[in-house]
Amino acid sequence: MHDKGITTAAVCVYPARVCDAVRALKAAGCDIPVASVATGFPAAQTHLKTRLEEIRLAVEDGATEIDVVINRTLVLTGQWKALYDEIRQFRKACGEAHLKTILATGELGSLTNVYKASMIAMMAGSDFIKTSTGKETVNATFPVAIVMLRAIRDFFWKTGNKVGFKPAGGIRSAKDSLVWLSLIKEELGDEWMKPELFRIGASTLLADIERQIYHHVTGRYAAYHDLPMS
Repeated sequence: MHDKGITTAAVCVYPARVCDAVRALKAAGCDIPVASVATGFPAAQTHLKTRLEEIRLAVEDGATEIDVVINRTLVLTGQWKALYDEIRQFRKACGEAHLKTILATGELGSLTNVYKASMIAMMAGSDFIKTSTGKETVNATFPVAIVMLRAIRDFFWKTGNKVGFKPAGGIRSAKDSLVWLSLIKEELGDEWMKPELFRIGASTLLADIERQIYHHVTGRYAAYHDLPMS
């Protein structure tokens, strides 16, 4: 499938491994962007100065996308202005890098909080809003997704700005991904059906997609060790 132009949208690593990822992809002759989690991923419980410096260092090392995670305490205690101010600082620290803001929706307490956090993240300059770190007990769910997608739609209607959506955590099979694709199409339309506005964060999903492609090409299903891995 190398000649089909099918790749992941990005490779996401911890900040300390950005240099390694950039170097490895360059050596492979691959132009897949490198993304980095930051801001004390996954708990966001480090000092704000440390979180901001983590973003700056990842960008300096070559990350072109930054996945930040919000401080859930600010949501649970209703400190909406403080949440906005933090994300604005994250936006500034990213410079030209894309900012994906992880809401950790499984820890926000209510769908109302999910909606408010989504709107604030977009108002503060996020290019994407993302459901989860993948480390929470509850990750990407359809009720949360509908709330976030309708927040994206409301924000677009009010501002004309398109913000991307990324579900993450618990999406394990190609069949699961088809349901998510259908949801995006129904709620936001064809314009969002592209990697600039829709991503799925799921490393386990990649292995199942590889198995499905292998079956399509060979006519048989492969054990995981049969797959050609780079």
